[in-house]
Amino acid sequence: MAGILDGVDMRTKLAGHNRLELLLFRLGGQQRFGINVFKVQEVIQCPPLTQVPHSHPTVLGIANMRGKTISILDLSRAIGASPVDDPREKFVIVTEYNRKVQGFLVDSVDRIVNMNWEEILPPPKGAADGTYMTAVTQVDNELVEIIDVEKVLKEVVGGQDDVSAGIIVDRGETQPQHVLLADDSAVARKQVTRVLEQMGVEYTTANDGAQALDLLKQWIDEGKDIENWLALVISDVEMPRMDGYSLTRAIREHPRMSHLHVILHTSLSGVFNKAMVQKVGANDFLPKWEPDTLAMIVQEHLKLHADERAARA
Repeated sequence: MAGILDGVDMRTKLAGHNRLELLLFRLGGQQRFGINVFKVQEVIQCPPLTQVPHSHPTVLGIANMRGKTISILDLSRAIGASPVDDPREKFVIVTEYNRKVQGFLVDSVDRIVNMNWEEILPPPKGAADGTYMTAVTQVDNELVEIIDVEKVLKEVVGGQDDVSAGIIVDRGETQPQHVLLADDSAVARKQVTRVLEQMGVEYTTANDGAQALDLLKQWIDEGKDIENWLALVISDVEMPRMDGYSLTRAIREHPRMSHLHVILHTSLSGVFNKAMVQKVGANDFLPKWEPDTLAMIVQEHLKLHADERAARA
């Protein structure tokens, strides 16, 4: 597996141009799966594992990697398929989500493919509600499933859902403020909307950047005063059809939308994202998943929007 991620720094140039690179892998059968290369730190042969008593059944154990201890998850079992038989013959995709590092055990790793987000499509409409697919695409005339890793980690690791006491304050606003949320992960949408509901904020959700942009254009065509009504757009970065960077750029280039406050909300980590946020003109960047931080940043932008609205009155 040495060298499969060589030159990953060069791949940052793809972001902002609605492009990505997928690392393809298998989980024991013929079905191929994909994961965004930006989430991958390295791919290694499965190291020796130390079992942890009372851990989640999906957690095979912990491994020591250059002085750091990380959990190794059986990705096949996590999505409801057969568990691995002998992890020593498998590979581990070391990833970083939500500023935490973990390894996903897979049967084999194929290769990296360069794609356009327009080629990444939502799951088929007939897919079950409990599916772990967040998107699908075609490679070599074969269906590739992109796993909703956020859903996997939520089920295995858990995390805080509610905003802590004392974080939410009375905004004192009498005029309604609306938020548009774009995210392809059902779990992520639920997490963000739960915070918005606790804050008493009305919202509309979109499953990807293209749908969010269509909604914005529809509201404008309907004559809605989005400058005063729509306080904030919260967008994931990785989404089928149109990513968050491209959505932000489209908003900034549209004369009726250019003023909108935009927060990019993503499980991707690193300085790269902050630099890209500035490049595409977003107002803020928030790594997932921190309900308290999300609530504070949303409140800040709602206040800014209210002040701007009052200044225009």
